[in-house]
Amino acid sequence: MNADLSSTHKHIVILGGGTAGWMSASLMMAKWKDKAVNITLVESPAIGIIGVGEGSTPQLKTFFEQIGIEESEWMPACNATYKNGITFKGWSSRPGFNSYFHPFASRIDAFSAPAFFYNSMFRRKGISVDSHPDRFYLSAYLAKHHKSPIPNENFPFPIGYGYHFDSGLLGQFLAKKSVQAGVNHIQAKVLDVGKHANGDLAFLQLDNGQQLSADFFVDCSGFNGELIQKHLAVPFHSYKDNLFNDNAVTIASSTGESINSQTISTTLKHGWAWDIPLTNRTGNGYVYSSDYTNANDAELELRQKLNLVDSDVEARHLKMKVGRVEKHWYRNCLAVGLSQGFIEPLEATALHFVQETIEGFIQAFEPASFSTKPQDTFNLNLNNRFEGIRDYIVAHYRLSSRDDTDYWRANSENPNISNTLKKIVNAWMAGEDLNQTFAANGKNSLPSYYPPFSWQCLLAGYGVFPEKLTQVGQTDPAHKYDLEYIDDFIQKCGLNFKDHKHYLENHL
Repeated sequence: MNADLSSTHKHIVILGGGTAGWMSASLMMAKWKDKAVNITLVESPAIGIIGVGEGSTPQLKTFFEQIGIEESEWMPACNATYKNGITFKGWSSRPGFNSYFHPFASRIDAFSAPAFFYNSMFRRKGISVDSHPDRFYLSAYLAKHHKSPIPNENFPFPIGYGYHFDSGLLGQFLAKKSVQAGVNHIQAKVLDVGKHANGDLAFLQLDNGQQLSADFFVDCSGFNGELIQKHLAVPFHSYKDNLFNDNAVTIASSTGESINSQTISTTLKHGWAWDIPLTNRTGNGYVYSSDYTNANDAELELRQKLNLVDSDVEARHLKMKVGRVEKHWYRNCLAVGLSQGFIEPLEATALHFVQETIEGFIQAFEPASFSTKPQDTFNLNLNNRFEGIRDYIVAHYRLSSRDDTDYWRANSENPNISNTLKKIVNAWMAGEDLNQTFAANGKNSLPSYYPPFSWQCLLAGYGVFPEKLTQVGQTDPAHKYDLEYIDDFIQKCGLNFKDHKHYLENHL
């Protein structure tokens, strides 16, 4: 195939809408709008849209930049809010560490985070110094005080942030924009899938009588994996041995006078609950394991948390398939979204994988003259990313000190953890600098797709330190940093940020 596609017209068919399908269509159209490429998206009108509140990582900001859409346009259309990070409540029972906030990295952290790294090193040596991460990050202050991460014009440091949004509305918004950009949208159900003699996909037989042929297919059909798993028989690798959760129940509740600028993750008896603020409501959900509780009891537990036991507000029950396919790009098919795999929503990585997959595919496919040559490297890199992120999610459960139910005891005692995770925890407990640990081992031998500061926030936020601490005088090197000065610095920086609700109502 010609590398610039100028002499050959090509057709790409995306099966499935939702955020995965329409993000794929949006990015492909933005990248190849001047190429000889037709993009068709097929989705069944019979498949309903759940539209739960969903969170993102800061990477989503670059997605909208690539497709040329401003926050002022998409955020109001999707009831979106800003996200400074995530507060984890109840994951640790260690005194003083019942909750912690995980921030997104920002340039301003250079003035305060070194004190956190320094103190955590001495705390791991058994010296009594304050090393709770919340004290050292501006984003934690902004979240605590319900502030937007968008600073006043005179504040010279941009702040890293993600978003909360209605996932159903986001899919509808991107569908409208994609169709306007030239994507062909067909609403029909797939009755059959045809193949070429060599095993490649050839066409989709639709219930409207149309036989839709294509050169390349993108499978965004959800957990069913209609193309990649069902018709191409790519094996699926379950993560059940160390990520127990396989179900969720969701309930919407009203917003308060203020709007949080953070996600809140709170442990319950058999899993954890999310609290995701939207402009019109709060999205709540309970992610749990069906091996330890059932749907009715899980719903009751969530209603009790929300004080909605006697309310007739609807609850929706969802099943999750946690794991990944062996190959995300196989033959002339790319799996994106739930069809390729899913690591439970604890760190809001679902859309991260969607974006990473489609961006990586675009970057590999075109330079290789639109051939399958990069498949092996592409799949290896993506599988490593899945495994690295799984390690970080597993660490939340394995290191938790909550032990009041069989579920939490099984998680904290689970021997099924990777050698990489063992090395990271051992390095932390040995008092090593994690920045040096990752650099010394190299990406291939110790892959982690979370930066060292994220691991330090998790481990320190859980209070994974020696139980017995030694008191030392203020002249000891352990007290190098003036923490009151850091408190004052962060508080004064916070004066440059507006109330979250006020900013959403007046600036978007």
